[in-house]
Amino acid sequence: MGPDARDRREEEIARAAYDILAEKGLPGLSMLAVAKRAKASNETLYRWYGDKIGLFRALIARNAALVADRLDAGLDAGAPPRAVLQQAGPLLLEMLLSPRAIALNRAAAADASDSLGQVLAEAGRGAVFPRIVALFDRLVAEGLVAGPAEAAAALWVDLLVGDWQIRCATGAMARPDTAACAARASRAEDLLFRLLGR
Repeated sequence: MGPDARDRREEEIARAAYDILAEKGLPGLSMLAVAKRAKASNETLYRWYGDKIGLFRALIARNAALVADRLDAGLDAGAPPRAVLQQAGPLLLEMLLSPRAIALNRAAAADASDSLGQVLAEAGRGAVFPRIVALFDRLVAEGLVAGPAEAAAALWVDLLVGDWQIRCATGAMARPDTAACAARASRAEDLLFRLLGR
C-alpha cells in the first residue's frame, strides 16, 4: 500500500474511531468496534497501532499535525515571525476546539487510569508546543517580544485558549465559529504585545 492510500485508509479509520467516541464514548471505543466501523481487519489495526492506546496516540498526532505542519512551513520558509504568529493563532484555536479535539479530551478525562491524558499531553502539546517556542525564539531574537521564549509562548497559549477548550468539552459553551476564533486570536496577540512587546 502506497503512502497516499495508507493516509486515506488511516483517515477512514480515524473517522470511524471519532464516530464511535461521539456515539458511545470511551467505553465503546475498542479496536474491534473501530475495525468493524471502518471495514478494516482487526489484524490491520493491531499491526498499525499496536493497541487502543496506540490508536489514540495516532488520532492525537494526526490532529496535532494540522498545526505543527503549518508552523514548520512558516518557520522553514523564513516568514516574519509575527506573521507566522498571526496565522498560527486562529489555526491552533480552531484545532483545539474542533469536534475531534473535544472528543479526544473527553475520552482522556473519562479514563480513570490517566493513560490517555498522558498520551494526549505527549502526542498533542508535546508535538506542537516546542514549535511554538521555536517561533517565540525568533520573536525574542528579533527584539519583538521580551523573553524567555518558553515563558512568552506559554503566556500566549494561555491568552489564546483560556478556558474555552474545557468549557467546550464539558458542554458549558458552544463551539465558537471561525470569526470568533479569529477575534480571540487577534485579542491574544494584542495582549501579548502589550505585556511583552518591545
